This record gives sequence, C-alpha cells and structure tokens, in this order.
Amino acid sequence: MVEVRHTDRARFNMVQQQIRPWGVIDDQVLETLAAVPREAYVPEAYRGLAYADIEIPLGPSGRVMLAPKVVARLLQALRVETGERALEIGTSHGYVTACLRHLGARVVVVEPDEELALSTNERLVGLGDAVLVRCADGLTEPVDGGPFDVIVVNGSLPSPAQAAGLETQLAINGRLFVILGRPPVMKALRVTRVGEHDYRRDSLFETFAPGLAPVSATDAFVF
Repeated sequence: MVEVRHTDRARFNMVQQQIRPWGVIDDQVLETLAAVPREAYVPEAYRGLAYADIEIPLGPSGRVMLAPKVVARLLQALRVETGERALEIGTSHGYVTACLRHLGARVVVVEPDEELALSTNERLVGLGDAVLVRCADGLTEPVDGGPFDVIVVNGSLPSPAQAAGLETQLAINGRLFVILGRPPVMKALRVTRVGEHDYRRDSLFETFAPGLAPVSATDAFVF
C-alpha cells in the first residue's frame, strides 16, 4: 500500500477545497498547484500553515505570501505559456516564481529587501538559470530583460499611477497582474498591452493584500 505524505494530502485538499471552489478551472494551473510544494517556500515558523487559506507573513517588513487561492486566480488570469519572459515585483519567497517556472516561463524576480532577496534566491537554486533574483526597486525604474510577457506584483499598489511604469514594460499582448486600492476596498486587475500605446484593463475580483513597502531607488545587484 502506497503511503500518502501529510503534505501531499494537504496540497490535494488545498486544490480541491480552496482553489476549485474559487472559480479556477484551468487544468495547467490546477496541475501546477498540485505539483509545486508550497511548504518548501514558506518560512520555517509557518511551515505547518503552508496549505491554509491565509497569507503567510514574511518577517518584520509586513510583506506576505499571497493566499493560495489568490495565487491560483492570478496564474489563471495570466495564461502563462512556455518560453515567456516573466517579471515578479516583490518576492513571494519563491512560491509564485516556482509556479511560473513550472508553467514554462523564464522569471526575473526584483525584491528591494536584501534579506528577502537572499532567502528567496536560496530557495530557488534548484530551478537553475531560468530564474534570476535581483535586489532592487522594481517600481521606480525599468527592469533589465524586458519587455516582459507576464508581470506579477506580489502586494498591492495604492493607485493606477504606481502601475503605469510596469505597463510600459509589457510586450505587445503581455499581461500584468496587480492589486490596486486602499483598505478596505482593493481590486485585482489584469492589464493587457494590446498596442504600442493601448491597454485593456479587466477587473478580476475584490481582495486585500498588504502594500509593497515604499523604497528609494538603489543600484541593483544580481545574485
């Protein structure tokens, strides 16, 4: 008789009880969430809550890993294809990165907090050179490696103005996922670049996420 590990069962339950009921029907996304071990990316103190329907704190910065169902919805909205270039603004401690890589993307992660960037890089070593982690501010200046087919913001921004610089880094037909607004009302949006100066904005769902901490521009360095 094959023994089912506790984490495997918890991951299966997450997909069946949290993800599917929240309108996620994309088979590739469901398979990705069933395959990527979220517990490998959760800080040690919260390892037992890896598959709970909650955000996971990432230290004193106030930053968090987004709840699993929000990650699932953002992956479904972005429709990631093999070989696409993805940019992740703010770390997910490697979890969203690993999901994007599982879907076939090549990923650049830009994280202004040096400690979070280092710990994320350590967790992603096994994914090889298809993933690059940089310690830098990705909100105030363009990120090398663009234009990008996919951009994910791991945290909320208070207004569309903060997302404008990211929109211009999209390739034609590129997609941006971002949560905009201030408590208690925030909305998740998908922005698609449909032309050189034209964008389509689709409201996806209401949610809440802590904001990305404001940081000053710094010289980027690459691990």
